[in-house]
Amino acid sequence: MVGDAIAVPTHLPPRSKNVYRRERWGSRAAFYFAAIGAAVGFGNIWRFPSLVYSYGGGAFFIPYLLALIFIGLPVLILEVALGQYYESGNVEVFGGIHRRLRGVGLGSIACGFMGVTYYSMLIAWVIHAFFDSFGKDSFWTNEDLTGDEASTYFFEEIAGTATVGDDLKPTRVVWANVGYSLIVWAVIFLCVSFGVKVTGQITYFTVGAPILLLFVILIRSLTLEGASAGVSQYLSTDWSVFRDQPDIWVKATGQIFFSLSIAFGAMTAYASHCPRDEPAVRNSVVIAMSNSLFSFVSGFAVFATLGYLATIEGKDIADLNVGGFGLVFGSFPVALSTLPGAQHWIRFFFLMLFLLGIDSAFSFMEASLVSFNDSKQFTNINPKKLALVVATAGWLFSWIYATDAGLYLSDVMDYYINFVMFLVGAFECFSAGWVYNIEEQVDNLGSPIVFSFMATYFGSFFVACIVWFASDPSVAMWAGFVALFSSMSIGLVFVALLIRNGMKRGSMWSWRSAWFDLALRNVFELRDDLAIVVGRIPLVWAILVKFFIPPVLLVLFSMGCAAKTDDEKTEFGNYGGYPPTFQLLGIMAVFFVGFLFFSAAIMPRLYTGFTKTNSPVVSKKDDADLLARARAGQVANIAVLSSTNSSTNAKTEGELSSSLESDVEVPKMASWPPTEETA
Repeated sequence: MVGDAIAVPTHLPPRSKNVYRRERWGSRAAFYFAAIGAAVGFGNIWRFPSLVYSYGGGAFFIPYLLALIFIGLPVLILEVALGQYYESGNVEVFGGIHRRLRGVGLGSIACGFMGVTYYSMLIAWVIHAFFDSFGKDSFWTNEDLTGDEASTYFFEEIAGTATVGDDLKPTRVVWANVGYSLIVWAVIFLCVSFGVKVTGQITYFTVGAPILLLFVILIRSLTLEGASAGVSQYLSTDWSVFRDQPDIWVKATGQIFFSLSIAFGAMTAYASHCPRDEPAVRNSVVIAMSNSLFSFVSGFAVFATLGYLATIEGKDIADLNVGGFGLVFGSFPVALSTLPGAQHWIRFFFLMLFLLGIDSAFSFMEASLVSFNDSKQFTNINPKKLALVVATAGWLFSWIYATDAGLYLSDVMDYYINFVMFLVGAFECFSAGWVYNIEEQVDNLGSPIVFSFMATYFGSFFVACIVWFASDPSVAMWAGFVALFSSMSIGLVFVALLIRNGMKRGSMWSWRSAWFDLALRNVFELRDDLAIVVGRIPLVWAILVKFFIPPVLLVLFSMGCAAKTDDEKTEFGNYGGYPPTFQLLGIMAVFFVGFLFFSAAIMPRLYTGFTKTNSPVVSKKDDADLLARARAGQVANIAVLSSTNSSTNAKTEGELSSSLESDVEVPKMASWPPTEETA
């Protein structure tokens, strides 16, 4: 019985014994733990409460939830579905959509690699604090510890900022942090070099243990004096923040990208090891909800502790000198110091931070390794050796954060990585919503119509952004919308004239079919093609991916670039008053991702080495030959042939099955890869 292949009922050779079989997770639970581990990290227990603290308490929840529902979750579904569909890392996923889009995938893994180089140093600082807690005169033995003292200890002694001058430039290398960083990268290497089955087993502990420890800390923090005031502050809503700090929308969306680990290539890489018929939407919802729930619970623990700190220091919570990474080091250790056996609880806290960070770190590295291991360029390289090379490179790059100014440089890079994520997210949705099957769209409608519509849509938002963020603030809002609708109207009229001229020339269109082909057909085809393999995908998802997410990310990117510092300089290029060399590194990171995208679009041959050696998706350029060979009885089943083809455009086995039905009897397909039973 043939259960998972398109069989041709002629005299056929047996199925090849060399059918490509991708390594799978040990179970769906292993994938959940790995993906949730990639999503849940420092951002949940540090960055989320810090943003809530900075933006009016519970008021931050509104943009956070809107960004989660309308941007984060759809992008997560896109990455998970594409990873399963192509069984590839991000480079060849987008190369599968179009060969000129490999730069999108390269941009995502570059974003992940740049992020993990400073993220690994954060973990190294945690290890540093952990080992310091075993010293005879450990700082954490102070029974009267305050939040200010704990934060100062972290900044000056652990990160080494005590020797930095007023110019904030580095003066020395903190060699202890170089050594601790080596430990971090050694652990990352061990976690990724033995395959996803081992990785999945590791994440049972690296995800499960922090969850248990968090609830222990939560229970303890809620019993502290002043905890109720902290919780009240956490849930309070200061509506003025939307008027006075409009960048709250940028920060909330950036937090969603960070905490879901989207735009880093990690979720695509992990999903590529799932069975192709896994329910992508359900899995994505589980990951997103678990991540946000962890953030929300962490917020209760942090703010309850802040309430306690405010009580013992006689201050209001808003006046506490805590923020950023120091928020965690200035709150949790103080709360734990009140427990019997405080030293041990503080060590458990550092262990929890390490575990939270390490699975996010090795997920970023996995994104790079999957793309490299899948490509023909690295076919003959041992995966363990490749992992060692990447880990070594990551450790060497992390040295720039091991200086006494490393904390400041990591803050700068964290700021600019937001812009990189927005670029990658916009490129991903643009690729999926606008470029998928674009050759067929151009064949049907002609390139002038297709590209005029594309230019109209994005050009209108670009013009509106210029008016919104570069004109007089008193008129910018309404003038921007006038510019948006005027540009859009003029452009659409021009497109309508092109369609009418085409109809006059005898093209077989109606107004309805032409506009549907132009606006919706390609993204609906993507949705349908993915749904054949990964299960039902809501219609609204396609609309969001094409028409909502790319322009919104463009607007947020522009808003972030136009934000002003206290002295009325643009924050982009002057963030935090840090030295110009720090700013330059961050700006180069943004432009590097843009370079990858445009260089691949203009010169796709530069990146053909990343072509996948095995793919379950049949390339469109091979369809005609495949159909002819199937009719001649030369192909045992299409699935076997497709495993040797590199995917350059998406076409599912289900579509090809339909094209063959008129000539041959084709049994219904099941999932890929084939099982021993069906083989």
